[in-house]
Amino acid sequence: MNNSGRPPPAVFHTPGFAHYSLAWSPFHSSRIALASSANFGLVGNGRLHLVSVVPGPGGAPTINLDKYFESQDGLYDVAWSEVHENQVLTASGDGSIRLWDIMLNDLAIGVWKEHAREVFSVDWSNIQKDTFVSSSWDGSVKLWKADLPRSVTTIQAHHSCVYQALFSPHQPDLIATCSTDGTLKIFDLRVPTYVAGPNANNFTNPLSAAVLTVPASGTEVLTLDWNKYRPFTFATGSVDRMLKVWDCRMIKMGETGQVGGLCEATLPGHEYAVRKVQWSPHRADFVSSASYDMTCRVWSTVPNGAQPQLLYIHDAHTEFVVGCAWSLFEDGVLASCAWDGKLNVLRV
Repeated sequence: MNNSGRPPPAVFHTPGFAHYSLAWSPFHSSRIALASSANFGLVGNGRLHLVSVVPGPGGAPTINLDKYFESQDGLYDVAWSEVHENQVLTASGDGSIRLWDIMLNDLAIGVWKEHAREVFSVDWSNIQKDTFVSSSWDGSVKLWKADLPRSVTTIQAHHSCVYQALFSPHQPDLIATCSTDGTLKIFDLRVPTYVAGPNANNFTNPLSAAVLTVPASGTEVLTLDWNKYRPFTFATGSVDRMLKVWDCRMIKMGETGQVGGLCEATLPGHEYAVRKVQWSPHRADFVSSASYDMTCRVWSTVPNGAQPQLLYIHDAHTEFVVGCAWSLFEDGVLASCAWDGKLNVLRV
């Protein structure tokens, strides 16, 4: 691991707004959306920033602000539409989800509010492209269609805060969640028990049976990600400072269904809780992590028993690093965001 000799990151600063999440556009190689909150997201309004990474003087990248939208509550997550290049979702502290069109001004073009507490994650399916999912501190996960006024399915995923819910990049009917209860759970929307009866609906009878439960940590699991090349391989990050890699093909039966999952790698090194993990879209063995220790790190996790390696530490932030995301178009380009109000884009 050697950080010397690398060009400095491009930096974009939003004074007064701490970042919570970022996402690269699946349509434009240079466009990033940032979910931000005033007062570190504890109280006050939020802001959605749209920025572009462009070549600057001498070829070094710079970051330009294209537009921003104000919200009445803090924004905790952001996800680009998979069907419309100018539309982006945000998850809000007031329990709402909003859809914005970046070519328009002021108001969101869609608002959904069914969650009883803060919405902490949103994810747009890259297979079933008209569907997105949200997770909330109220313990539920909801599936949505952008053209419908109400959710189409509710999953009572956990009995406590659900920090993240993500569609599988391999199978459109699988959703993985992580929670304060220390578990990673997989839900299969095709399971017959999910079919509502003639006098029931998913609002009065939410789905609750996971097809697999992985006891991933004795502490809260704050983040997860599906490996883009190895189905049923996950990375998780938790309050115990550990980044772990799971092979969820290795399962066993428990009293409440299938449990287990083989932990094929444990990656110690962070000094505080791991807040975000994301696998590279270009390499099966590269994963990035963001932590409250104010660093963003890149690891190599070659399977089949090889020793994981810490490849890179990005320590330019001065507050909690809560988001990291790989460029979808350019291998080795990583963005990080933090409570210091700074977005960094770097080449690792």
